[in-house]
Amino acid sequence: MKKLENKVAVITGGNSGIGLQTAILFAEQGAKVTITGRNQQTLSSAVERIGNGAFGLSSDSAVLCDIENLYGAVDAKFGKIDILVINAGIYITGPLAAYTEEMFDQTSDINFKGVFFSVQRALPYLNDGASIILTGSTVSDKGMQTIAAYAATKAAVRSLARSFSAELLDRKIRVNVLSPGPIDTPVFERSGATEEEVAGMKEYMAQATPVKRLGTTEEMAQGFLYLASDDSKFMVGGELLLDGGLRTL
Repeated sequence: MKKLENKVAVITGGNSGIGLQTAILFAEQGAKVTITGRNQQTLSSAVERIGNGAFGLSSDSAVLCDIENLYGAVDAKFGKIDILVINAGIYITGPLAAYTEEMFDQTSDINFKGVFFSVQRALPYLNDGASIILTGSTVSDKGMQTIAAYAATKAAVRSLARSFSAELLDRKIRVNVLSPGPIDTPVFERSGATEEEVAGMKEYMAQATPVKRLGTTEEMAQGFLYLASDDSKFMVGGELLLDGGLRTL
């Protein structure tokens, strides 16, 4: 029995990395999957990889009219949403003294404002009993250099899951967070670093993690599947921490 048979699932930022792997797994488990992304080329390629009638839509989670258009399109194609994964995010690092207002606004607009309004604007399109999953990060509760703005937005995401869950209890809609640690995703290659620099960054992050390796997108996708399915129906306003022990050890 497939765990998401005939469920309607939306995954923002589903065109690469963790989001794409999650979309592939959801589709394999019977879900009718819609993904979003800002790059049409990677979006089209991702839809092809997902298969199973997946739908891709170009959408920017920092733009409210894009969010509204997304849900209207999903409703017209598949009907009301059972699973909403708010995964779109941006990772801009820099030392405190050099961090610009533009860098701050980009980070906040997508990682905080985008998450808030992606959930708010989804409310009329969600089935009662739906599962909403927000992508957090292990650094939401850990102090580290050069990521102050990013970490703060992820702490805000963790707070939103609690408040949203309290507000949506009467509809039996639960909101949880999946918080990854260092994961081997294309974000490294997109940083503009050389192949040698990318390998160095991955090795550094692997060694900083107690289990001495990076997590995989497949491992994260399994976590999202747990939170999306009835397996986690007693989990409300919680956090699934998949970080190789980085925060706690």
